[in-house]
Amino acid sequence: MRRKRRWADLDQSQQAAIVAGAVAELVLTAAAVLDLSRRPAGTLRGGSKLLWLLAFVVQPFGPLAYFSLGRLPESGEDSAV
Repeated sequence: MRRKRRWADLDQSQQAAIVAGAVAELVLTAAAVLDLSRRPAGTLRGGSKLLWLLAFVVQPFGPLAYFSLGRLPESGEDSAV
């Protein structure tokens, strides 16, 4: 039976990679929450801010899905052609 690895069992580069990933998830989620709070519900696919907020719990797929699929262009935004 394999012994569960502990933080102290990881070398410095592995620990640094885990910390970097955690920071990236935190920044991505914070940016998504901030954008969601400022965006009118009518500019969201699905129209529900609560559902998108709940989706952010699924890391990192919730925030990534929000930025790639969940936002509709606002009337004043330039859309890519």
